[in-house]
This record gives sequence, C-alpha cells and structure tokens, in this order.
Amino acid sequence: MTSQPPSPTPQPSEQVPTCYRHPDRETWVRCQRCDRPICPDCMRDASVGFQCPECVAQGNRGVRQAKSTFGGTVVRTAVVTWTLLALNVVAYGVETLAPDFVLGRFAMWSQGVNQGEWWRLITGTFLHSPLTLGGLALTHILFNMWALYAIGPALESRLGHLRFLAVYLLSALGGSVAVYLFGVSAVGASGAIFGLFGALFVVSRKLGYDARGVLWLIGINVVLTFVVAGISWQGHLGGLVTGTVVAAAFAYAPAKNRNAIQLAAAIGIFVLLALVLVVFPPLAGASLTG
Repeated sequence: MTSQPPSPTPQPSEQVPTCYRHPDRETWVRCQRCDRPICPDCMRDASVGFQCPECVAQGNRGVRQAKSTFGGTVVRTAVVTWTLLALNVVAYGVETLAPDFVLGRFAMWSQGVNQGEWWRLITGTFLHSPLTLGGLALTHILFNMWALYAIGPALESRLGHLRFLAVYLLSALGGSVAVYLFGVSAVGASGAIFGLFGALFVVSRKLGYDARGVLWLIGINVVLTFVVAGISWQGHLGGLVTGTVVAAAFAYAPAKNRNAIQLAAAIGIFVLLALVLVVFPPLAGASLTG
C-alpha cells in the first residue's frame, strides 16, 4: 500500500479591486499618485498612466495660473466686448421702437440726475441718436460700435475681463459726470469709447509700442468733437480723461499688492466722480449727442 501526498489546501480566489469612487465597478487600473483603483470614468490622463480626479485637482492647486499683462485672468474670448456691443445694439433697437419713452426716461439729463434719477448716468451711455432725427443719426451708433469692435478685444486681452469692464464703465460715468457738470443732456457711448482710446494709449506706452497712431486717432476725434455741430465735447473729454487715468492706475500699479492697488484706484475714482455730483450743481446747457 502506497501513501498519497496530502491534497493542497484550497486558496481563496484573489479579490478583484473596485474603484474607490464607484465601489460597484471592478478595475485593475490604479492612480499613479495615490495608487487607489480607478474606473474609466475616474481616469485622468497624466504624463505617465492615469490619475484620479482628486490627485489632479490637488496638483492643479500647486500650479500658478496664467495672468494677463496687468494682472487679470488670461482672456481667450473677449466676452465683455461682445456683451457691451450687444447691449448697445439691443438698447438702440428698443429706443427705435419707443423713442419718446426710452429717451425721456433713460437719456442722460442733468436736471433728471439732480432730481435723483441716478441711473441716467449709465443708461444714457447705451442710447444713441434716434432715427427720428433723420440725416446721419445712424452713423452715431455705427461709429461707436465699430470703435468698440476694433479696439475692445485687444484691450480686453491685455487688461483682463474685469479691468476692461471697469475702464469702460468708469469712462462712461466720467463722460456723464462732465455732461452733468456743464448742464447738458446727451446720449451715446462716445464717453466710454474715448476712455478706451485713452486706455489704449496708456497700455501701448507701458508695453513699449509705438503709440503715435493712437495719438493721431485721439487727435482727429477731438478735433471732430469741436468741429461737428451737436456733439457733446463734455462727454468725449470727460470719458477720455477718466479712461486715461483708470488705465494708468491699472498699468503702472506695482507688482506687489497689484490687485489691491488697482481695486483701490478704481474705487477712488468712482468715489471722486460721485463727490462731483454731490458737491456741484448742474449748469444750464443745450441738448447734445455723445
């Protein structure tokens, strides 16, 4: 009788790992950083293999985010420019349908502002010469929107979305305050556009570009402001000065604490414009377009 070797003890089958985020899904793939199993829905491409979403998010927190030239986020699409352009066009469409109501309620009118209708300072900058005036009324909005289309994206890409919007709105407000100060009524985005002209000059100088073309652009438009009848020189020059000052504060702010300095400058300019409205009464004047 021969002896038989003992039978091997049965071994439990190897346990199949499951995704740490989806326990009902089996997987043999592991995150290259934390070694936890991950299913296809949780796999994120890495330089070698895959990583889990948490490790990718943790890695991104340590990566310095790209900034625009003067501290804003990198602009890939000039959404502020296109939004402002669309708002102007829509406002003009509504104005064309109901000119008396829209202009009577929302146009920049110094006496109305003096009576507490503060919204006119901004709403008036989104309105333009109504078609009821005939003649070359349509050229008013066409020129302003062409200028916004031509220089807006370049400025927005260098300033960033919020800083570009601040320059536009503060320039518009500066133009309206100048209109208020001299007691005239006006409509038009020209104050904001002239502010962008000033900002373009400042940015060009700061970056070392040849700014002579911008100076010619500003000079020609300033001359036209005083030569062509019915144009609000107050709105144009008020916007130009305001936009230039705001852009200079943004462009020349020191790198250390840049965001705080730029924010303080924007708030300070806004407060200064508000003080002008509070301290000085409007003067009598004629109705003009901006």
